[in-house]
Amino acid sequence: MSQSMTTNELARRVINREETLILDVRNTDEFDDWKIEGDSVDVINEPYFNLLDGVETLSEKINKDQEIIVVCAKGGSSKMVAEMMEEAGFTNVYDLEGGMKAWSEHLEPVKIADLNDGGSLYQFVRLGKGCLSYMAISENEAAVIDANRMTDIYERFAGKKGVTIKHTIDTHLHADHISGGRQLAERTDGTYHLPPKDADDVTFNYTPLEEGNDITVGSTTIRVQPLYSPGHTIGSTSIIIDDQYLLTGDILFVKSIGRPDLAGKADDWVGDLRETLYSRYKALSDDLVVLPAHYSFVEELGEDGSVKAQLGDLYQRNEGLQVDDENEFRTMVTKNLPPQPNEYENIRKTNMGKIAPEEEKQREMEIGPNRCAVHG
Repeated sequence: MSQSMTTNELARRVINREETLILDVRNTDEFDDWKIEGDSVDVINEPYFNLLDGVETLSEKINKDQEIIVVCAKGGSSKMVAEMMEEAGFTNVYDLEGGMKAWSEHLEPVKIADLNDGGSLYQFVRLGKGCLSYMAISENEAAVIDANRMTDIYERFAGKKGVTIKHTIDTHLHADHISGGRQLAERTDGTYHLPPKDADDVTFNYTPLEEGNDITVGSTTIRVQPLYSPGHTIGSTSIIIDDQYLLTGDILFVKSIGRPDLAGKADDWVGDLRETLYSRYKALSDDLVVLPAHYSFVEELGEDGSVKAQLGDLYQRNEGLQVDDENEFRTMVTKNLPPQPNEYENIRKTNMGKIAPEEEKQREMEIGPNRCAVHG
C-alpha cells in the first residue's frame, strides 16, 4: 500500500522550504496552467495516460529510493500511479490526498504581528491559489478580511484562539474567488462590510465599508481605518490596522499591481488605479507594512511563509510603481493583462448574491491560478 500525504503536511514543507519532489500526472495543458510551486519544490509532469502501460520510464527521471509525492486532479489517479510505482520497486512514494482540488482549498495561517493593544494579526495563505486573507484578533473578538469560501477554517481558528468573529470585511467585490465573508458573518452572527461602490448590484444587506466608519474589534479598538482606493474595482478600499499595517486588497501586490479590467472597465478605471498608487498611497507613511489580498509568484513568500513588504521598499522596487509617464502606465495596465480568471463573471455574480451555485460547482469555478495582477 502506498502512503498518503495530506495538504497540511505538504503546505508545511513548502513554507519550511524543505526539498520536495512532485510527480504531477495531470494532462500537460492543465499542468502548464496551474501547478504546485515552492522555493524548494521540483515538479515533473508525466500525464497519467503515458503511465498506463507501466511506470518504468520514470526510473530514468527519479531515483527509486528518492521520496516522491504523486499528484493528480482529485486524488484517484495519483493513488493508482503510486501503487504501480511501489510494485515497480520505488520505495518512498506518497500520493497527495484529494489532489489539486484539496490543494486549492488549503489555508495556512501565519502570524504577522502582535498588535499594540495585546491583539494579533494573522495572514491565511492559500498556497494553491495565491489568495491571502486576514484575521485581526483583540481581546475576545476578531475581524476577518477578504475571507475565502472555506469558512470553517476561520471558525476553527477563532475557536482555538477563544475569540468570536464579530466582523467580516471584503476590500472589494472579488472576481477570482468566491468570498466567504457574508456566509462567515451569518454563521457567527457578525457584521459583513463591503464598499458601497462595489455593491450596486448586490442582492443582500451589508454594512458600508467607508472612511469614517471605523470598525472596532475588542474593547481595545484595533482602529480599522478604511481608505478609499479605487482602481482594481471602483469601490476598492484599503484598510489600515494599528497605523502600521496597510491591507491593500487587489490594488497593490509585492511584485505587481492590480488589474483594472475584471468588470470590463479597464480604460475607465486605469486613471483611478494610477491616482491610488501614485498619489493616495504615496502620501502614506513609507513604514507601513503592505499586506495584499493575493500573490502571484512563489518568491513573494518570505522566510516565515508570509507575504508582506514595506510600502517605501515597494516604491523602490515594484515595477508597477516606477512608470512616471501616464500614457506608458495606461498601456502597461491595459496591454499586459494575463487571461481573465476562469469563470470570473459567474464568480462576480455569486459574490453579488445573484446566483448560488452548489458547493461542487463553486469548487470548479475557482480551479486554476489567481489572475488579479498586471505583470510589466
